[in-house]
Amino acid sequence: MCIGECHAYYIVLDETLVKEATTLTGAAGKRELVDLTLRELIRSRRKLNLFDLAGKIQLTDDYDHKGLRELRHDPD
Repeated sequence: MCIGECHAYYIVLDETLVKEATTLTGAAGKRELVDLTLRELIRSRRKLNLFDLAGKIQLTDDYDHKGLRELRHDPD
C-alpha cells in the first residue's frame, strides 16, 4: 500500500526479527511487514512527542473538555 511517492529499496533484514515480527503482526509478506513497522514506529514517536507536552499547555479556567466531547458525538 503506497500513499504518495513510492520507491523500491534493497535492504538486508535480520531473518530472526522478520520471523518474530511476522508471527506477532500476521503480516502477509516482508513488504507489508516493513510498511506496518514503519507506520507503528512513526505512531509511537508521535505519541512520545505528545507526552513531552504534558504539563506545558495552559488551559483557561472555563475550558470544558467534556462539553467538547459531547459536541463531537452529537448526531446533528
